[in-house]
Amino acid sequence: MGSFNKQVAIITGAASGLGLVISHKLLNEGACIGLLDINEKALNEQFVNPEKYEELIGLDLTDQSQVEAAVARIIGRFGKIDILINCAGITGETNIKSHDVSAENLQKVFEINFMASFYTSKAVLPHMLAKNYGRILHIASIAGKEGNAGMLAYSASKAAVIGMTKVQGKEYADTGITINALAPAVIQTPLVDAMPEMQVKYMTEKIPMKRTGTLEEAANIAAFIVSPENSFTTGFTFDLSGGRATY
Repeated sequence: MGSFNKQVAIITGAASGLGLVISHKLLNEGACIGLLDINEKALNEQFVNPEKYEELIGLDLTDQSQVEAAVARIIGRFGKIDILINCAGITGETNIKSHDVSAENLQKVFEINFMASFYTSKAVLPHMLAKNYGRILHIASIAGKEGNAGMLAYSASKAAVIGMTKVQGKEYADTGITINALAPAVIQTPLVDAMPEMQVKYMTEKIPMKRTGTLEEAANIAAFIVSPENSFTTGFTFDLSGGRATY
């Protein structure tokens, strides 16, 4: 039996990258998981035991009604929600200065990176409050703390995620629910692989360790943050930055 035995989690962006690795880690440690991603085909390729432990849901996380229906479906299947991890995200257009950023792209990035995390947390919190227990983790970014030149939409959206984490952490601090964020520097994911080489070089050179983080490193700290053992930290943004952030 693993440390998440009999716990129920929802993970967004579960079909690839960080969401995929965290999902498999929690499954291996005994959790039942609602796996959410817009790419339903990839979900079905990556997960093989839906009869017992998994509820695979393809949806558009920027549609609040779809999010609410997905949460209701997971509650109907497993009876509760203990954990929410918001991994879904996009960088949007990068390596461009602010005066070249389109309003349409900015809005799209905010819809996926910020609004979707708001919709999911809004939907699960009443269920967590009913049991006086919960763990919510929003995946932010070091860019949300420092700002990455050439990444206005991404940096601003992740700063908003960090702001929401601080507010929610305070609001539910006395309820048995902890709400934290994780701010990675560059983690080698498909999201990063799709970015311009110059942008990735700019970001990596800021890291004192002079390397990108691994998905396994990110999954390990994420699992601790949402574990029962992490009970006295809330409203906090954990760094995973190879020394880039020391505050």
